[in-house]
Amino acid sequence: MRRITHNILQMTGNVIAVAATGVRAGELAVVASRRGESLAQVIRLERERVFLQVFAGTAGVSTGDEVRFLGRQMAVSVSDHLLGRIFDGKGAPRDHGPALQENLVPLNGPAVNPARRLKPTTMIHTGIPMIDVFNSLVESQKISIFTVAGEPYHELLARVALQARVDVILLGGMGLRYDDFLFLRDRLEAGGALGRAALFIHTAADPLVECLMAPDLALAVAEQFALAGRTVLVLLTDMTNFCDALKEMAISMEQVPSNRGYPGDLYSQLAARYEKAVAFEGAGSVTVLSVTTMPGNDVTHPVPDNTGYITEGQYYLYQGRIEPFGSLSRLKQQVNANTRDDHRALMDGMIRLYAAYQETLEKRAMGFSLSRWDEKLLNYGARFEQELMDLSVNIPLFAALDLGWKILADCFQPEEAGLRRDLMEKYWPLKAQDHAAPQPEQD
Repeated sequence: MRRITHNILQMTGNVIAVAATGVRAGELAVVASRRGESLAQVIRLERERVFLQVFAGTAGVSTGDEVRFLGRQMAVSVSDHLLGRIFDGKGAPRDHGPALQENLVPLNGPAVNPARRLKPTTMIHTGIPMIDVFNSLVESQKISIFTVAGEPYHELLARVALQARVDVILLGGMGLRYDDFLFLRDRLEAGGALGRAALFIHTAADPLVECLMAPDLALAVAEQFALAGRTVLVLLTDMTNFCDALKEMAISMEQVPSNRGYPGDLYSQLAARYEKAVAFEGAGSVTVLSVTTMPGNDVTHPVPDNTGYITEGQYYLYQGRIEPFGSLSRLKQQVNANTRDDHRALMDGMIRLYAAYQETLEKRAMGFSLSRWDEKLLNYGARFEQELMDLSVNIPLFAALDLGWKILADCFQPEEAGLRRDLMEKYWPLKAQDHAAPQPEQD
């Protein structure tokens, strides 16, 4: 039964309130004004008062205009026809291609029962040493890139999208500048990854409600592809824009604000998205990698603070590099014992020496005299940053491990590296003079 009302009680920003009954949260409606018809979505129920977010805004809407409830929630079409396509934050084509209506799946479905989830055991190779070697990305993991505005996080996301060994890539963009959208689209297209990807992009000029729907579209599609046996990687950027949209909507509905003006259910809103990461028994998996920009590089800001409690680690992108001390993949221990027998030991040993290098930098900055060991650490740290930490480095995991051994051998004696003897005998590179043929003695 169609429900129609002509009694708009209140308009605040792009949110209207009407008197209606029998309406569900998330239900779609059509607002007919003198400007034409616009979709709206129910975002709050308060007894017989229903609050709707109007997609196209409330300009031109009057209190006597018609509001027609459609009796269904937002849905997205899921099929292979999605791949290679670009859509906006409500699922409409942004690439001027045909609209898709087959196999519609509702948004905001429940997360998978934790008891039915498989234990993460498979590594996703990215070709980025600071991820593959030191903080491995794991299938069905939920993890975020903590960074600040101005860092090359979109370049990093594009690298991961191009090089990750997955079947499907889904990108949810929230509040993107138009040039950032064009960069991501062009990089995926030039790298040949757009054919296995679908993009749901909300730009800063689009309606606010679409910012909240973009990640839900990507995650709903990801779940269906995973159930069909695909390995899916979902990239979300930027979750701080998503939370700011929640904040703006809460203010327009006159909700009591919580920490720094964000709504009190911020944690639940974030968890509802991140908990979509899952590995299905007998099917595929959904891995979620997001970007969280920290205003003022403040990790105690409500968005990164809540995110850290939900996700299974973070990559800390600072000054164009993934910093080893601020980064942590809590699932790396599930996979790096099964890659190569030296992976875990080499990872720990190189980070320990890099920490000693950081202490040497402090000594030098304070004017202390440096020992020969300090000079070795300075050489090692410079090599480590240039050959492994630089985001332009692109090498497979085993090649990165071999490079790590080479850096150690070039900078230290075997006994100075602090690694197990059996691994040293197996992987320590021999220098030319070590295996050169012995020279005859001179008379």
